Amino acid sequence: MDIELARTFLEIVSTGSFIRAAERLNVAQTTVSARIRNLEQLLGRPLFVRNKSGASLTPAGEQFLRHAPAFVQLWQRTRQQVAVPAGHRAVLTIGSEVTLAQPLLLNWVRWIRHCLPDIALRVHVDVPQDLINQVASGLVDVAIMYAPQHRPGLKIDLLMEEKLVLVTTYRGAERLEATNYVYMDWGPDFVLHHDMNFPDVTPDLSFDLGPLALSYVLASGGSGYFRMSAVEPYIAAGQLHLVPEMPQFSYPVYAVRSANADESVVGPALVGLRAICEGNMEA
Repeated sequence: MDIELARTFLEIVSTGSFIRAAERLNVAQTTVSARIRNLEQLLGRPLFVRNKSGASLTPAGEQFLRHAPAFVQLWQRTRQQVAVPAGHRAVLTIGSEVTLAQPLLLNWVRWIRHCLPDIALRVHVDVPQDLINQVASGLVDVAIMYAPQHRPGLKIDLLMEEKLVLVTTYRGAERLEATNYVYMDWGPDFVLHHDMNFPDVTPDLSFDLGPLALSYVLASGGSGYFRMSAVEPYIAAGQLHLVPEMPQFSYPVYAVRSANADESVVGPALVGLRAICEGNMEA
């Protein structure tokens, strides 16, 4: 579909008139009418009822209005992302979940800028559901994620196995104390194994964002399960302590990309990401 058809449709909805839409778009009214006829032919339904006061939407027009803005926004964002800046051979859009942005995504950005200087970068951080949708739609080329959904047309590669460990601000603690326990929801697998190991624990404070939960524990005291890579600096500084002999849970990290991604661009970038995850290369 010609993007101008959707833009013209939205201008008519906004102004309520074919005439005013033509003025806003700086085209002839006949051009506006022709675009809408083309759009109606593509959709097989009339979209507007024209009358003396302007134009009103038909039921089919109301339905198309639910999708047209997203269609135009997607096109605008795609144009921005594929525009290659001077002096570069390609544009690569990479992303991650919020909890993986630092240090992993940041280290990867630094590596690409140093080792692949002819690649222009777009960096995006989002929640898992939106991120996987953006990879599937081609808006993001590669995303670093925990537990990504398997979908047709996506390639998912294991990068590393993180560990979720029980830490506390109280020196000498030997078990999980429900009274000061801050529960972090790390997803369905964690919930299952956590409930198996601690069937009698019912936390009265829970979070769904790891950095926020960790900040709370550091500021207010308590214990919780967190990624080892995130708590190591605080353990070294004596602010947190590992609770010995408590179960640790696997939390793997994956790289997700479209099967249609340009391997000449994505491939070298993934080499660097894997090396960073293996600890073989400094960012």
